Amino acid sequence: MQIDVVSDVVCPWCFVGKRRLDAALAGWRQARPREAPPRVRWLPYFLNPDTPAEGEPYRPFLERKFGGAAAVEAVWERVREAGAGAGIAFAFERIEKRANTLAAHRLIHRFQAEGVGDVQALVEGLFAAQFEQGRDVGDPAVLAEVAAAAGDDYARAASFLAGERYAEEVLAGAAQAQAMGIGGVPFFIFAGRLGVSGAHPPETLIEAMSQAASA
Repeated sequence: MQIDVVSDVVCPWCFVGKRRLDAALAGWRQARPREAPPRVRWLPYFLNPDTPAEGEPYRPFLERKFGGAAAVEAVWERVREAGAGAGIAFAFERIEKRANTLAAHRLIHRFQAEGVGDVQALVEGLFAAQFEQGRDVGDPAVLAEVAAAAGDDYARAASFLAGERYAEEVLAGAAQAQAMGIGGVPFFIFAGRLGVSGAHPPETLIEAMSQAASA
């Protein structure tokens, strides 16, 4: 079974969704040890498509978006609570910049298209860099470090990030997600036939996998 995950690395609920999917996959493999494990593919989405190429200050953007500091704190508290259950220590206060994620999506696309390193480790590393370490995931140096930790060569990753390769493919993929009516992430597509929107608990994802497998 193929599982497509439409997400953005600056979406906190996507981080929660990834961890919950990891738990669902572990449960699925335990229940069906003789079956080939599902394949997970990451598809691009731009949570904030108007983000400048160089990024912009994080907290002011959120306060404008949600209507003030108190509203932002309330949102963060809800996400922290959900994250704690998934083993995520959200550190929103450490994030200084709202990053443009085109380069991060290009890197994910490269890992999948060229078989470079471990794409699951790359995605996990990007989420952790953004939300637990407060690093700028729009910075090519940060991206190259995360890529190297996931099995890539730092110099090759840095060289790739200095160019524009796969930008058209990423932008086309994000446009396709919008054309499909996907207006929020994470969005999971199981076996190309069953879509589930939101960071649902592992049990819900396992049920969706079962439905897709039996369809």
